[in-house]
Amino acid sequence: MEPIKFIHAADLHLDSPMVGLKDLPDFIFERLKESTFRSFIKLIDVAISEKVDFVILAGDLYDASDRSIKAQNILREQMLRLHKARIRAFIVHGNHDHLGGEWIKLTMPENVFIFGEIPEVTRFKKNDTIIHLYGFSYKERHVDERMVQLYQKEEAAGYHIGILHGNLEGLTEHGNYAPFTISDLIEKQFDYWALGHIHKRAEINTVPPIIYPGNIQGRHKKETGIKGCYLIELQEHICEKRFIETNDVVWDEVVLDCSSFNSFEVLLSNCIKLLESKRREGKAIILKLELQHLSMSEIEEKAFRSGELIEFLQETERIQQSFVWVNELKVKKQLVWDEESLRSQSPFYKEMLDIANEEIVLKALSPLYRHKQASRWIDEISQTDQKEIVADAKQLLLELLVEGVNE
Repeated sequence: MEPIKFIHAADLHLDSPMVGLKDLPDFIFERLKESTFRSFIKLIDVAISEKVDFVILAGDLYDASDRSIKAQNILREQMLRLHKARIRAFIVHGNHDHLGGEWIKLTMPENVFIFGEIPEVTRFKKNDTIIHLYGFSYKERHVDERMVQLYQKEEAAGYHIGILHGNLEGLTEHGNYAPFTISDLIEKQFDYWALGHIHKRAEINTVPPIIYPGNIQGRHKKETGIKGCYLIELQEHICEKRFIETNDVVWDEVVLDCSSFNSFEVLLSNCIKLLESKRREGKAIILKLELQHLSMSEIEEKAFRSGELIEFLQETERIQQSFVWVNELKVKKQLVWDEESLRSQSPFYKEMLDIANEEIVLKALSPLYRHKQASRWIDEISQTDQKEIVADAKQLLLELLVEGVNE
């Protein structure tokens, strides 16, 4: 068989609202607002420069089912660029951009194939080699069935590539949509599985290659690190893969050990050095900075809580292509509370700790998730995030309560 080359990307989330940000300078806000579009254009640049045979977009191209005209038009423009370069595109829609929504439809060029609601196969030839691609698009947001069971491999020579927007069983970071196991995919005897849905890239199997490329652009502080797509070359049963960075803005998180700092001036100096080091990376960075083992006087803690320190660090940024914007500054205190002792001290403490140990986060947010407009602005919250939210809230409450008692 003749070798084939293609791009595998997923979770573009074009026109994502970029929630959870405040008090950003205009130039950074505009950069973030356009970041999903700019990263997608980079992806298409790579496809054209590498002269790939086709591009796979494995779901959640748009951030919502009522996709905007702007997002659709940018997708169409980039598909036209591929068409001009004689590159095909194969698309499935996922839980965010399912087919059940309502929107003004813009027609895509003829090089684009969009899979329907039922798993199907489409084929094309590269000289004498046939490439078979299998996939489906979500008909509605919640698809809980094991859709992979409906993928039927054709008994024909050539390459067989599965496209699936779904959740590997056991992963809790995203909704358990169209669930599957690794053995489910291996049993299909495909040459490659192009996955989507999980925003953190993962190569979960080698033979055959089963890959989550992650999203192409981080959208909030939980989506840290370099984002991008995979350039894949298949030669018979040999797979050469290369991850390619596409993100326009990087969300980053740094922990600074402050145990040796003996003054506030030393803290400031080290924070500035850290930011200068990050700037030398030449990227646009939104940074969460966590200060560990930091001892502060009462007046220093007051300055921290009032936002003086983070404002000082933010004021060092200038309007330029690369920047480091400190979006969150956190002091991590390793305080140990004896919950049983606190429970015995007061009925108030007991009730508060009982509530904190309940599964309260999703219960509190459930009306918003059901709201037609509000749900677009709230991303899924993983079990890990839920535990972190509750732990941070409990820690802050206890700090404030104990401080109040000591005063």
